[in-house]
Amino acid sequence: MNGLETVQAAALEAAVRGWPVFMLGRSKRPVANCNDCRDQAHEPGSCGHLTCHGFYAATTDPDRITAIVAAVPAGQLAVRTGAVSRGGSGLVVVDVDPAHGGWPSLAELVAHQLVPRTLWVRTGSGGVHLYYRHPGQEIGSRPMPGRAGIDIKADGGYVVLPPSIHHRTHQPYQWGAGLGEPHEMPPALIHACLPPPPAETPTHPTGPIRTTSTTGSGGISHPERLLDAHLDAVRRAGKGKRRTTLYGAARGVARMVAAGAVTPADAIAALTAVGQQADQTARDIQAAITGGFRDEGIAA
Repeated sequence: MNGLETVQAAALEAAVRGWPVFMLGRSKRPVANCNDCRDQAHEPGSCGHLTCHGFYAATTDPDRITAIVAAVPAGQLAVRTGAVSRGGSGLVVVDVDPAHGGWPSLAELVAHQLVPRTLWVRTGSGGVHLYYRHPGQEIGSRPMPGRAGIDIKADGGYVVLPPSIHHRTHQPYQWGAGLGEPHEMPPALIHACLPPPPAETPTHPTGPIRTTSTTGSGGISHPERLLDAHLDAVRRAGKGKRRTTLYGAARGVARMVAAGAVTPADAIAALTAVGQQADQTARDIQAAITGGFRDEGIAA
């Protein structure tokens, strides 16, 4: 079985589990939209193109999966996380990144019994993806509050699937031993994934942020809540973690831009304002936003 056939087989196996899959570019960024999708406004979920709009192209249809993989033969296989997977029960993935201090944070989660044994992946960068069943309530894709190097990939997110090859290390993503089904999230883990309740209603110095609900197309159900969750993570980040948290928020908001839930101008304005609130320099704010958007394949 050659490389393309291996990826196709993995994609079809994921679809059998009920997980909608799609292809990223070689560097983990969404494939660029076609000219029609760039020039003509439309809801991403109703587009129908094989590779446009990032995770909105995700599908469990075997014929479309075969065509998508063939259209991006050098790309990386990805699964759309969140409640859309498996017809509503979905996936939440705890993403542990050792390069940003994820191992001590994971040890803390294990010590407090927040992360029971479950289906897992060793990532190409040496981290871990822990797969859990979606609890049904909204879980945004964002950095886990108070835990360095750990991101939550759920509603509005995606993760790379084996056997994809990491674009920098050239190492494969691999399923962990004891392959099975994702386990249920314990209540304490669900709580740890949620943003802390705001002390007061957040305000945006640049004016109200316009968001667009895409519930009818299977998109982000409450974009205004998800946007505030990303921004609130920056507001509440501890000193020394604000720059990386702003970058993580920028990636999450960039995914909202790709989904058509917020305009690029409003997204950048909101991120800039919250960066200023977090006492970041103009240079660091610009770098975080540009880097976060770039790594999601969105121009900032």
